Amino acid sequence: MSDHVSDPRSLSERSETKRAGDGLSRVRAAAAERGLEIEIRERPAAKSLPEAAEILGIPPSGIVKTLVVKRSDDTYLFALVPGDRAISWPKLRALVGVNKLRLPEPDLAFAATGYERGTIVPLGSTHDWPVYADTEIVGRRIAMGAGAHGYSLFVDADALIEAFGATVADITQPLE
Repeated sequence: MSDHVSDPRSLSERSETKRAGDGLSRVRAAAAERGLEIEIRERPAAKSLPEAAEILGIPPSGIVKTLVVKRSDDTYLFALVPGDRAISWPKLRALVGVNKLRLPEPDLAFAATGYERGTIVPLGSTHDWPVYADTEIVGRRIAMGAGAHGYSLFVDADALIEAFGATVADITQPLE
């Protein structure tokens, strides 16, 4: 007779827990490597950015979306966009010096970062893509993806910008 006690969670629940742990571990390790002080908070799942902001008790502008952006040469970049703003494609194209940029399909975003959409963050990404940060985040403590669903990362934006040597510019426009 075996002393083994089976895990009552389904295989998909165990896989999800493992993926979350892997993403969080990568984020923590990358932050330590770069000397960044971060705080990771577990939170209930949110269906939208405004809902996540409400759960965290901050305005939507306090959440920064990390958008992975595909270039025509199949390389990528990260754009850090305040939650109450949208990326301005003409501004970002002009800054990067290219004619074409786009958001990749979810499988390409995962291949480029190792994170699912909604969890993407430059920290711990499987590739060290260049980071472009909107001027609106400068001087603020921000919340962003933490590498796993149900978690938010808090960090000083200026420290994050410095740690990645990010290019800071006006790359956004108001939400329509």
